Formats: sequence, C-alpha cells, structure tokens
Amino acid sequence: MLLWLARILLWIPLSIMHPTYIYGRKNRPKGKVIISCNHRSNWDIVSYILHTSEKVKILAKKELFKNKLFGAILKSFGAIPIDREHNDIGAIKDCMKALKEDKKLFVFPEGTRLKDESLVMGEVKSGMTLIAIKTKTPILPMWVVQKPRLFRKSQYIIGKPFELSEFYGKKLDDETLNEANNIVREKMLELYHNQAELLGKKKKRK
Repeated sequence: MLLWLARILLWIPLSIMHPTYIYGRKNRPKGKVIISCNHRSNWDIVSYILHTSEKVKILAKKELFKNKLFGAILKSFGAIPIDREHNDIGAIKDCMKALKEDKKLFVFPEGTRLKDESLVMGEVKSGMTLIAIKTKTPILPMWVVQKPRLFRKSQYIIGKPFELSEFYGKKLDDETLNEANNIVREKMLELYHNQAELLGKKKKRK
C-alpha cells in the first residue's frame, strides 16, 4: 500500500526532475528472477521502482535502516538489510526464501556504488551468484547508462536473462564462485558495450 502511495505521489515530480526510460521490458521473465544492475547513485533503485509496476525485493545495505522511520519505509518497499562487512547469512537466507516464493530480487552485484567514474564496472561479489546457483534462479542483467542528474534523462537497458546452470550441483568454493562472478560481469559488460546499438534500435522504432 505504501509503495503504491509513493508511486502516485512521487511519480510526477520525479518524472520531471529525473525523467526515466526503461528499454527491454519484454526481456523480463515471469516468476522469480534476480535483477542484476550496475550501481551509479542512490537514485538507481528509486527510479526503477517508481517506473515499474512489478513488486521486487531489494537487497540494501544495513546502514540505510539506522533511521527507524526510513528503515520502516524501506522494508515496506521490500528491502532486505544486509551487513556488507561480514558474511550476512540471515540476509542471504531471506533472499533465498523470497526467490523460493517466486518473487523478484533486485541486487547491485558490485555491492556498492562505483565512485571512480573512470571505471566501467567494479568486481562482482559472490553473494548474488551464490544465491542464484543455490536457488537455480535466472539472472536478468540491467545497465544504468549514466549517473542520474537533475533534469537529465536516465536510461535503463534490460538484457536477456541467463542462468548459471553449469554450476548447479557443484561445490561452491572460492574458485567456482569467482568463475561464476566473471560470467555475470561479462553479461553486464555486454550491455555496456552494446548500449549505443540497443538505444539506437529503440529510437528507430519510435
């Protein structure tokens, strides 16, 4: 209820201040999926949530929940707090439970914002790949084209879902997870390298 109220109240002013376009919506599968998105600013998840009707669980750093009121709002939006400094088994279990219930999970695979704008993408952390493999969940890559700024168009490109099925049933040691992480990173970077072509095709269809 609170999420829909926020969508109604914030959609118009945020659409003016942060106009957002999401390309590749047809690539979103029905049922459970992990949405894997690069992380440029705190607006990344807000803009996406307010411009889609689907319900998603969001993996968010625990520091955002220090304020009780803001923390309550985040939880009503479907946020799951995670301790990024330690192996947060509780958060991982909550994510796995949500996926087993056929829900969608939104994750920043780098674990934090990419502050060095000279880089394209940081290293992928093992938490997301571990969850995807354990629950046999497809991963949906999504790319934020540029850091959001006031009154500048924000663009999200959604790629095609893929699975890490070659790792199902394997022992998930550090070497195996690193291999899986590299596959996720390659899929993400494909969107980055193909963004001009993907956006160009979309403009031609308009």
